Amino acid sequence: MTAVLIQADDFSGAAEVGQCFASQGLGTRLLLAGTEAGTAGTEAGTAGVADSGFADNDAPDVLVVDTHTRAVAPEAAEAAVSGVFGDAAAEQAQVLFKKMDSLWRGNIGPELAALTGLGHHVVVAGALPQLGRTVVGGQPMAGGIRLDHTGLWRAENAAPPSSVEQVLNRRGGSSLALAGLRIVRSGGLAAFLAETLSAGGPVTVIADGETEADLEAVADALLDLEFTAAGRRIVLAGTGGIAALLARKLGGQPARNTQNRQPRRHDQAAARSVRPVLAAVGSSSATAAAQLLRLESAGFSSLRIAPAELREPDACAQRLQSAKQLLAAGTPTALTVSADVVNPQESGAIVRSLGRLVADAAGTADLILTGGETAREVLDDLGIRHLTPLASAQHGAVVSVSDDGRLVGTKPGSFGDDHALVELYQSIKDIRAAVIPAGPATEHHDNPSHQSGEEMTSAVANNIDQDTRPFIAVTMGDGAGVGPEVTVGALVAENAYRDCRPVVIGDTYRLQLGAKALGVEADIVEVASVGEAVFEPGRINVIDPKLLPADLPWGQESAEAGNAAYHYIRIACELGMSGQVQGICTAPLNKAALHKAGHIYPGHTELLAHFMGIEEVSMMLSTPKVKVIHVTTHIGLIDAINKIEPGLVERTVRRGYEAMQRAGIANPKIGVCAINPHAGENGLFGYGEEAEKITPAIEKLQADGVDARGPLPADTAFFLAGRGDYDLIVAMYHDQGHGPVKVLGIEAGVNITVGLPVIRTSVDHGTAFDIAGKGIVEVGSMIEALRQAAEMSPSPAASPIRPARG
Repeated sequence: MTAVLIQADDFSGAAEVGQCFASQGLGTRLLLAGTEAGTAGTEAGTAGVADSGFADNDAPDVLVVDTHTRAVAPEAAEAAVSGVFGDAAAEQAQVLFKKMDSLWRGNIGPELAALTGLGHHVVVAGALPQLGRTVVGGQPMAGGIRLDHTGLWRAENAAPPSSVEQVLNRRGGSSLALAGLRIVRSGGLAAFLAETLSAGGPVTVIADGETEADLEAVADALLDLEFTAAGRRIVLAGTGGIAALLARKLGGQPARNTQNRQPRRHDQAAARSVRPVLAAVGSSSATAAAQLLRLESAGFSSLRIAPAELREPDACAQRLQSAKQLLAAGTPTALTVSADVVNPQESGAIVRSLGRLVADAAGTADLILTGGETAREVLDDLGIRHLTPLASAQHGAVVSVSDDGRLVGTKPGSFGDDHALVELYQSIKDIRAAVIPAGPATEHHDNPSHQSGEEMTSAVANNIDQDTRPFIAVTMGDGAGVGPEVTVGALVAENAYRDCRPVVIGDTYRLQLGAKALGVEADIVEVASVGEAVFEPGRINVIDPKLLPADLPWGQESAEAGNAAYHYIRIACELGMSGQVQGICTAPLNKAALHKAGHIYPGHTELLAHFMGIEEVSMMLSTPKVKVIHVTTHIGLIDAINKIEPGLVERTVRRGYEAMQRAGIANPKIGVCAINPHAGENGLFGYGEEAEKITPAIEKLQADGVDARGPLPADTAFFLAGRGDYDLIVAMYHDQGHGPVKVLGIEAGVNITVGLPVIRTSVDHGTAFDIAGKGIVEVGSMIEALRQAAEMSPSPAASPIRPARG
């Protein structure tokens, strides 16, 4: 039985949310509803779900239905959504989710009216903080500017809305309510919704949101209510931002993904399974144009087509012939519209013509499709009905396998940085190279075009080395510090390869110098990808972006070293987000060098959160005697006190709780420190901060079954943890947690970042410029960091799904 039913109005959005759930280990399928979904109205919805072709015992955990209704008539869009959510699959599903565009484009009003017309309540959470798209006071914002004051709708044949209420089509007595930021952040959103939704008829609630924490509050409230209120189902309407949070809560531990597996690269298989790649850039955004330039730099030949040419059969025929010739020669090829400004009146016809041209040229090529409308036109023309998400290159940039066996990379036109399309291309190549094992080719699979979608999905899921050790990306840190030495020291240690498969992101020559300084022998080998690495004692596999000068001096602050350390982290995060590694272990970087290179981040924790698109993470320090997680970290003490509030305390404790469970402690005992001396001593010290900021969070956690106790006087909490009374201590600010840890176990101390899609561990010491390059650094902390990364990271093999909260 399908547990989660999702409707999206375009394909790139469907793929985006589908991958959110697939990356959490939930079996996910994308369904293109109806072969004429763009115009079929009711048929697009009802025929699509009811006739999905899944047997009862083969129904996915998550079914995402693309109704392709973004640009159709409002009546057709409303009918299609009624068909999807009025279907038997919707009645059986536990969670109903309507994916909406973060720029509020399409038929959102009619589609939400369809939901209330079915008698459902609707909660609208339209923020996407990762891209600066928020909702404040019921008004859509982009980059802090009201949406209708931006140019983000320039390709649309309408004006952007000034408020969410303007978007909605309320009818049939349905009412509207606003959950402003104060309510969302109050800790009582579930109670507010329960009361608001008890009015009698269907109610639509607009939820403000500026941060990921705001979206998480909405998701938690709906989970608390079990997506029902006053006898009616609640449908969550939101962006990929809240979809990712919901998926994380429903799917269990982060990064446990039965679909997003990157098997070991086999060179012979790569030669047999290679296909040409055809890209179609159908978006007019400046972002898409910049991404296309990067694609060209990666070897793509671009065919730019003027809108007028798409209306001329002879011109199209010439372009088609050129594309086929390039693909036949094995040249990756991109087709795009050359107009700087697209007439909104012509955009639909242009997209349809471009889609037909791409489909005619494609043959058996794998595809990269930018823009949801373009993607759907191409897939429909190719007769593709089902797809399965496999991997994510960036937020919203997803590689799926279709029912005809081709790989399809998609992304919304305005999403991603300049490298997004190149990273989709690399993901396609990596998956292609991995799906067929080395050895004699069977007759059936000698031609990759003979491989069906089911076979490809099975290959990606099942053709994995029996080795269950996780892949760990080890970043070298600042090359002028002790990073190269501790990295080498950890990887030549006796048990380095026993529990994991580490790949270093760093500088090959610098690591050789580190080995020389330590007086150890190591076979330090440069590899192009994780798939090329060979794991055997004494060998160190290195992905080297060639960023350090050979004559970099030891022990000196350097912009070159700071910049290189920044990019080592970036590459590791990309490997983690694409599923090629299951954990990250970092050697120390130098904040001053990082800033000198122009990368203004307080440290590793914030840098990792930036690259992975996560707004809020927590730092955990781990020693053999005590583990500590921090509510606030790299901010001043006054700012820290002001920042602490019940929601932040609760989220921090939950992240620590989940991390301890991942480490094998089923029901961890958690001690929560106070802010003031003696926990305020009943108001004697401070201004009631404990009662206002900490106690409400502890009470809520205890009600949810979390064994959290406090507020505890900080001067005794660590002593109690050291003797075993607590498995984890929650510190309110940086020095409250760091000081005791550095006394109790700095030599084996490990810094862990929790709340990321993959686990990250690090040494709990700095770059130690004063001893760098001298071979006298203590490597025990790095050895322990790698051990804990291996312990807390999931196996690349499929793992069971466990429901989780928080």
